[in-house]
Amino acid sequence: MPIIVNVDVMLAKRKMSSTELGEKIGITLTNLSILKTNKAKAIRFSTLEAICKALDCQPGDILEYKVP
Repeated sequence: MPIIVNVDVMLAKRKMSSTELGEKIGITLTNLSILKTNKAKAIRFSTLEAICKALDCQPGDILEYKVP
């Protein structure tokens, strides 16, 4: 899929663990892992908003489009 989810990059920049993020935004580690490994077919705007709020970033910091 040409859309890459860079949650790991932002987690590292913010020195936050996946567990911490999951607890802050109310998402299971399983679902967070699906996002981090780019296996997700979709993401709700509410989830994206919660991730951005927790990581103090913009959607463009998390999502990246790569030409196939």
